[in-house]
Amino acid sequence: MSTETQTNPARTAPLQRKLIAYRSPPSGAEVQIEFSDEGRGPVICILPSLARSGRDYDEVAAKLAAAGFRVLRPDPRGVGSSRGPMENLALHDFARDVAAVLDHEATGRIVVVGHAWGSQPARTLAADRPDLVRGIVMAAASAGKLPPGSTEKPYSRLRDEIDGAGDLSLPIERRLECLRKAFFAPGHDPAVWLDGWYPAAHEAQGRAREMTPVDDYFSGGDSVPILDLQAEHDAVVIPNVMKPYLGDRVTVQVIRDAGHAMAPEQPQAMSDAIAVFARAIYSA
Repeated sequence: MSTETQTNPARTAPLQRKLIAYRSPPSGAEVQIEFSDEGRGPVICILPSLARSGRDYDEVAAKLAAAGFRVLRPDPRGVGSSRGPMENLALHDFARDVAAVLDHEATGRIVVVGHAWGSQPARTLAADRPDLVRGIVMAAASAGKLPPGSTEKPYSRLRDEIDGAGDLSLPIERRLECLRKAFFAPGHDPAVWLDGWYPAAHEAQGRAREMTPVDDYFSGGDSVPILDLQAEHDAVVIPNVMKPYLGDRVTVQVIRDAGHAMAPEQPQAMSDAIAVFARAIYSA
């Protein structure tokens, strides 16, 4: 493992960038995962949105660290220095990469936050490795199933705009239009997400969702509490799906004046909601 430390006097503890490597079954191929580690206290792990990195949560993570938590942010394969086989992956593979980080850091059972696509490996991790997860935050996250009576296709809303936002071959104005429609609430600047896209990760993550049966991950295991953290102006997510299926396991909270991106729009409200949920989980 290698470690790079960045000091910031505004933080309660140094931010470290770390690398781990492990052999992934069944092929034994080497996988390398880069992750951020900052703060001290009960652990919160944040998994990023489709084709994006944990750096999207720099401000959220700093606020959580200041609130007394240790925050881990693994980057998926194909993002930054994280790498490994990218073909024929399932969500179980991405969850296994996260588990490798948590096992290396000996975290025990923790709170995992999955933003948008990140909720899928977060819930898969809870199903595959219940020894590592004690609570899940689904932040601006599609459920993967539909409300009773709906005729929509899961994960279908604004598909062209979601894919176009990170398509670096498109003109900037078209990408800004995609970002504005799919990711940001009215009045917020979508240009902050023009950068930070990883096309290879986008393709692998999308295929992994298609290759993984929804019932493998939908419920996030059998019993852990779930915070369904919804964005008021989310144009992508079909809201209020989790609670009808899972009942009292799910708490619903709405972040006002936020879209699907959430973190760059309302970092304080997002971090506050995660912190309240995590404190309740760790004190139970």
